[in-house]
Amino acid sequence: MRVGLTLFGESLSRAGARFAAQLGIRDVVIHLVRYGQNADPSDWLKGQPGPPLSEDFGAPLWDYETLSDVVKMLAADGIRVAALENLSPSFWSDILLNGPDRVRQMDGLKRLVRDCGRAGIPVIGYNFSLAGVWGWQRQPIARGGAMATTFDMSRFDHDRPIPDGVVWNMRVREDRGLGPVTCSEEELWQRLEWFLKELVPVAEDAGVVLAAHPDDPPADMLRGAARLVNRPEKYDRLLSVIDSPSNAMQFCVGSLMEMPGDVYETTRHYARTGRIAYVHFRNVKGKVPRYAEAFIDDGDTDMSEIARILHVEGYDGVLVPDHIPEISCPAPWHVGMAHAVGYMNALLKTAPRLSVPQMS
Repeated sequence: MRVGLTLFGESLSRAGARFAAQLGIRDVVIHLVRYGQNADPSDWLKGQPGPPLSEDFGAPLWDYETLSDVVKMLAADGIRVAALENLSPSFWSDILLNGPDRVRQMDGLKRLVRDCGRAGIPVIGYNFSLAGVWGWQRQPIARGGAMATTFDMSRFDHDRPIPDGVVWNMRVREDRGLGPVTCSEEELWQRLEWFLKELVPVAEDAGVVLAAHPDDPPADMLRGAARLVNRPEKYDRLLSVIDSPSNAMQFCVGSLMEMPGDVYETTRHYARTGRIAYVHFRNVKGKVPRYAEAFIDDGDTDMSEIARILHVEGYDGVLVPDHIPEISCPAPWHVGMAHAVGYMNALLKTAPRLSVPQMS
């Protein structure tokens, strides 16, 4: 096992690569989605539910040259790309919505998967969701008043409908007056099955793994749309759609903590499948319908036990801190990530010793 880092936006740069290298990181998860495009974040920054609605009109499909340039830029500092995380909503909105353009969009995703394979990107992380991560709030709720993500279904209208032309809090086209987006659980699973049956064989040929993120927030319904993996056992159903190493999971410990059940047993069960592509290593306090993000060493879960279980069960991939509370200082993201990476490195070095039976 090894600790990685997630780079996106301004951090996906030579400066970000140097920061990662200085922390001893050799593997990163990259994001290319244009989050927050033309969005008004003022209400979100004041603590209102969000993230704010942004735009993804006509986002150009990432081609081989774009992907290859990022890989080469990071390689200059000795950094490998462990995964490309999240797809721009414009790339696959009709796949998610079962719209008239889904076949053309699937052709684009197949091209993207092949180009990732050519560029040396081994994993594509995705979240098969219509409402996405909507409903989070930023509050000074973590240790010492650090700003963190929190979710409380009693604080806002969680049934507020998704407008026509919007997927994942991003507008992909103009409102055509078709009414709010709705989707039942069985409809969502049917769409996922078509997606996997079309794309997994292409991923196999390209040497690429498709990794599904669980729902966060893991509510039963959000904004009138069903959630896919909002219970740990639903990963079993997803993995059974196509029994292939290219049909895998993006194992988000934090999201799984927020669900009913025992996160330690969940970790043990799925580590044994050999289908964890990479791990989001995150701690929280509480479970749905009310929870809050915490520092890795300050949540409800003993993260050293998670590291120990992963080691015992033979997981040998990358763990990234995902997102973390912001430490109050001139560089809140950098300091927060440095704290998380240091703590995670210590856990991984300790895990083998914790796994050895002790003499009485």
